[in-house]
Amino acid sequence: MRGGAASKHSSYDSYDSIAKEKAGMQWKIPGTVRKKKRWIIAGVALVILIIIIAVAVVVSKKNQANDSGSHKSNLDDISQNSVPPAARGTYLDPFTWYETTDLNVTYTNETVGDLPVMGLFMDWDDSKSANDKVPAIEKSWGDYAKTPARGVNLGGWLSLEPFITPSLFNYDSRLGIIDEWTLCKHLGPKTAASTLEKHYATFVTEQTFQEIQAAGLDHVRIPYSYWAVQTYDDDPYVFRTSWRYLLRAIEWARKYGLRVNLDLHALPGSQNGWNHSGRQGVVNWLNGTDGNLNSQRSLDVHDRLTKFFAQDRYKNIITFYGLANEPRMVSLSADAVISWTSEAFNLVRKNGIQANVVFGDGFMGLGNWQGKLPGMNGLVLDVHQYVIFNNDQIVYSHQKKVQYACDGWTQQTQQSMDTSTGFGPTMFAEWSQADTDCAKYLTNVGWGNRWTGTYDSGNASTEALTPKCPTKDTSCKCDDANADPGSYSASYKKFLKMFAEAQMTSFEKGYGWWYWTWDTESAPQWSYKKGLAAGILPDKAYDKDFNCDADVPDFSDLSESF
Repeated sequence: MRGGAASKHSSYDSYDSIAKEKAGMQWKIPGTVRKKKRWIIAGVALVILIIIIAVAVVVSKKNQANDSGSHKSNLDDISQNSVPPAARGTYLDPFTWYETTDLNVTYTNETVGDLPVMGLFMDWDDSKSANDKVPAIEKSWGDYAKTPARGVNLGGWLSLEPFITPSLFNYDSRLGIIDEWTLCKHLGPKTAASTLEKHYATFVTEQTFQEIQAAGLDHVRIPYSYWAVQTYDDDPYVFRTSWRYLLRAIEWARKYGLRVNLDLHALPGSQNGWNHSGRQGVVNWLNGTDGNLNSQRSLDVHDRLTKFFAQDRYKNIITFYGLANEPRMVSLSADAVISWTSEAFNLVRKNGIQANVVFGDGFMGLGNWQGKLPGMNGLVLDVHQYVIFNNDQIVYSHQKKVQYACDGWTQQTQQSMDTSTGFGPTMFAEWSQADTDCAKYLTNVGWGNRWTGTYDSGNASTEALTPKCPTKDTSCKCDDANADPGSYSASYKKFLKMFAEAQMTSFEKGYGWWYWTWDTESAPQWSYKKGLAAGILPDKAYDKDFNCDADVPDFSDLSESF
């Protein structure tokens, strides 16, 4: 295009000098010259008009791209012809990407572990540290039992979760759009691809990592789904797009000295039947007709992932590698899960991953892991602690919630860390300071909540059809629980901060913690970012005001029902 523009400009210059020369000859041959001049002027006008229209179309298209949020400035010096015809329109074609910020747009079909490196730059720098309390990425962290992690999740980003981004699920309930599966089915391939890539590009940006570092955090857990690697059968998921966003996120974490906990959040068949596994409903991972098939597919996904992440560029920054988020062992055979975990661990190590390998406790009870999976160096048990998803604990008063975090969870942490009473190495990769389950869609789309007694799960052992706030009566309300933090009283802010710091203290008796999650659209008690802004989290994660070494007030001035 640039060459064409230059030649048009040269033609225009040539005509201009000829026209001047002819203009000087008009007195000699008036009629002929004037007629030729009119034809020439008309031709020039036509050429200029064509140029103006072409420029207007280009400008219009650029403006439309800018209006849609597209940012592709680093493609200006790349020719579309550099992308082979067979790759055009695929995930390897940077001209189809929503944005290209900090991505290498030079085309390559190179793979490692059969996964593309497209988007990565060759160089990396591990010299940064998150803060002066922890070592630079290039240096060994040491013993997590002595220097626990303080981190946060990027939940609801590469693995959707309705309560984190309810705007993506804002449909008539009769359409049944309750998870990523049904959302993609409803949108169709083209719209799902554009909708989700815009979400990937805007929900987490480089500023996210900058803010995480500024909060005094040193680790980030990145949940992602198997369709970043592969899709199967009738899967409607957006294939592979999230992969380059995952790779870019790791590079941004590196830039700010943040170590990475990779968390495979959704496995083939769904390991728990919850919406954040991709498809809400039946657990078909290790279960049912396709249980063995999905078991092998999951191992195949890890085979490709670990060959890729065994590269030198990831050996320092990826310090935890997760096998399966929250396998629901009340719906799975414990023996099958343990056997699969053992096989997956051996595969990960064989492929060269040196990071700690993480497996979920499966809600089996920490004491029940004692003596299980022995002799696997670097295997870490992951526990997610919440009081609000338990009918017997959500009823705790404000004071008792803090006391339980200090005493109950500290005791459980110490029990689990001791191999004579528990598994051994234990981390806490999910928790929050929410004291109700009132957030929109938190308990699934359309399922209500325990707090007001509207939690209709269809399961007699988990449902809550009578109010479960501490007063257990009709005064249990969610309006104030879901209010903007600007309306919180000083006493309520004190409770929320104390509850958070009590959990931090308990979980730091183990390998550390990762708050769930960094940000949400409208659930402030689940957003570390919003909690910081509201003053209900410590300014720096390593500098707490409360460490369970003082009495917990009774918070008698706070309503126990909102």
